[in-house]
Amino acid sequence: MGVTAAVAAVVGTAYTVYSGERASEAQNKALEQQRTAQAQAQESATKQQKLAEENVNRANAKSPDVGAITAASEQAAKGGAAGTMLTGPQGVNPQQLALGKSTLLGA
Repeated sequence: MGVTAAVAAVVGTAYTVYSGERASEAQNKALEQQRTAQAQAQESATKQQKLAEENVNRANAKSPDVGAITAASEQAAKGGAAGTMLTGPQGVNPQQLALGKSTLLGA
């Protein structure tokens, strides 16, 4: 009887070890699946956030102020063809361009 009890104890212990190993493998597999699912969810959330930001930027896109551009163009046209920011609407006085000589090329 003692031998039978010892064999039963060894068989019981072996089964417990085997069962524990199987449970550990199942737990590791479930953990890996969870990590994969979490990575996919993170990637999906990042894509959705980027898409939402693009949609917001598209909705809030700046458009040119056509009225201000037209008004600036009209003000510039009032200065005449010779008018610049440096010379004003009257242009450049030809007398100011002379370098002390009254002939061409300073001769």
